[in-house]
Amino acid sequence: MTGSVETAAGTSSPPPATAALKPSRGAWPVLAILCFVYVLNFLDRQLLSILAKPIQDELGVTDGQLGLISGLYFALFYCLISIPVGWLADRTNRTRVLAFACGLWSAATMACGLSANYPQLALSRMAVGVGEAGGVPPSYAIITDYFPPGRRGTALGVFNMGPPIGQALGVAFGAAIAAAYSWRAAFLLIGAVGVVMAVVVLFGVREPERGGLDRAAGAPAKPAGGPAGFWPTVRMFFSTPALLLVALASAATQVITYGAGNFTVLFLMREKGMTLQDVSLWYALVVAVGMGGGIFASGRVIDRFTRTSRTAYAAAPAISLSLAVVPYLAFVWAPDWPLALAFLLAPTFLNYFYLSSAVALVQEEVAPEQRVLSGALLLLVMNLVGMGVGPTFVGMVSDALMDTHPENSLQMAFYALAPMYAVAVGLFLALARVLRREGRA
Repeated sequence: MTGSVETAAGTSSPPPATAALKPSRGAWPVLAILCFVYVLNFLDRQLLSILAKPIQDELGVTDGQLGLISGLYFALFYCLISIPVGWLADRTNRTRVLAFACGLWSAATMACGLSANYPQLALSRMAVGVGEAGGVPPSYAIITDYFPPGRRGTALGVFNMGPPIGQALGVAFGAAIAAAYSWRAAFLLIGAVGVVMAVVVLFGVREPERGGLDRAAGAPAKPAGGPAGFWPTVRMFFSTPALLLVALASAATQVITYGAGNFTVLFLMREKGMTLQDVSLWYALVVAVGMGGGIFASGRVIDRFTRTSRTAYAAAPAISLSLAVVPYLAFVWAPDWPLALAFLLAPTFLNYFYLSSAVALVQEEVAPEQRVLSGALLLLVMNLVGMGVGPTFVGMVSDALMDTHPENSLQMAFYALAPMYAVAVGLFLALARVLRREGRA
């Protein structure tokens, strides 16, 4: 593309020349702080799945119950609360919203460590979901206003390193702390770190000007009517084919990533013979190298290829997910944990190319005053489907097959996830056609 393309949302995708614009002052330190907060966000979220075995042993939680509190119950609160939080953040100070949310989910994480039974653990997890609902959408918008068009894919790719780093640290430190002390100590210590980071965000992150770098890049000026309305933004999002398709394609992908990811440690320990000490070292390395490398590489790929064609937002994840199918099946089949981890490295790298693509596309497509709510709507679809359905499905299938396949019920549930790869690839290909048609127009 040699010029900007008018999108259905009323903004323009940037021409290649905008890549020369520099980030705002202090952008990289702010990005580092937000990334670390995201690390804690995802670490707190994943501790339950990482420590599933000792929690099951002490509290008597079944696979189905575990799937509900890490999946559907968590997703309902996380996704539905994110919408009013996104609307509020679009109209107020985004850094204060983020700081309050970080403090809330961290305190709720500590409450998980104090739970004496399943109902208390479920209520604490719901509170974690309420807090985490205010974490990611404001961060997306803050980063987008610190980095110019043409640099946002890389910046969001760095920010999206939060999940792999968080999961790797959760595996390494969470499993190590649980092995040395107890699973409760892991929740209490990591929650306390989050409370400290909430204070750092409140006093260390400056609220950037909304849309300032877009205007410098030649994008249309902010409308004179002030902040965007709630329902107009919702209608815009779900009536724009590119935005709806990227949300649905990402949701289908997250059925796989959350469905398998929330049970991988339990699967490796119960059916492949790993110990907590093995998990804290070897699985942590797979997550850090595979998931972290995939997310970082995807950001660079998006910045590189979307300068000439917006179709790359869809083509990159479609190709990566297609390549992930065979090693995923090999991981599930592998007879022991060393071989399983060797196969797991490839899908862990390839499954996450969608994330930077989806976030960057949504942030580029909408007006500056709609970014937080639009990001929240993206997360609503992605997580309500992916987080809500994936772990719940795996847990229920495993419970249903426990009588007939007591030694490998989780393995059979993992096999049942494989068809979702075809669904996700098909939706990303449909998105590619829409983006190509818009580019021609």
